[in-house]
Amino acid sequence: MCGRYVSTRSPAELAGLFDVTSEPEPDQLLEPSWNVAPTDGVWAVLERADRDTGEVSRQLRALRWGLVPSWAKSLDIGAKMINARVETVHEKPAYRRAFAKRRCLLPADGFYEWQTVPASGGRKARKQPYFIAPEDGGVMALAGLYEFWHDPKAAEDDPGAWWVTCTIITTDATDAAGRVHPRMPLAVKAHDYEAWLDPAHQDTDDLRALLTSPAEGHLDARAVNTAVNSVRNNGPHLLDDGE
Repeated sequence: MCGRYVSTRSPAELAGLFDVTSEPEPDQLLEPSWNVAPTDGVWAVLERADRDTGEVSRQLRALRWGLVPSWAKSLDIGAKMINARVETVHEKPAYRRAFAKRRCLLPADGFYEWQTVPASGGRKARKQPYFIAPEDGGVMALAGLYEFWHDPKAAEDDPGAWWVTCTIITTDATDAAGRVHPRMPLAVKAHDYEAWLDPAHQDTDDLRALLTSPAEGHLDARAVNTAVNSVRNNGPHLLDDGE
């Protein structure tokens, strides 16, 4: 799974990295985060067609992490749907429509996973966090899906009643990540961004073929500060060496 990650790049930097043509409004800006957690606002790169002109543009938008299907009765379900398994994402009712039409990229500096350290030498058993990121320090374009949800308790014309939520697609872990946790988020290669984001591209087999291991296996995993274990903590000190 992927339950926590790091996203510190600015909107301007992300716009350049992902050839974004439409940046977010000032009131949608997110602060850098070294401890992105479920239900937080996260940056997403996606492509949408203009309702009036039909012209497709690549946008940078702030979404809520934890996908809420359009038919859900409550926003709360999103906290349980932060990840979608690549093995079944094209079939599951909660994800299949989004997989066909509403795909996105979720930029990340890297992600966290945990290992249980057994009790020894008078110390209690504990969970040691590891930060897993590309060896070259590059951005990770995590494969994601997004969905629109309208609060059924709100008026149809209330703009605040609409939520746009997202999930991260995961797979079996390999290399450095596999030594820490059995699952890991998938990434999309730069030359596949266009095909992945294109809402008109709906061939399931072609789309699944675009999903590969992050950084093609060139990942680094290192123990970091246990302060990251609490979602209340944030800041660059969370990436200090641990153990």
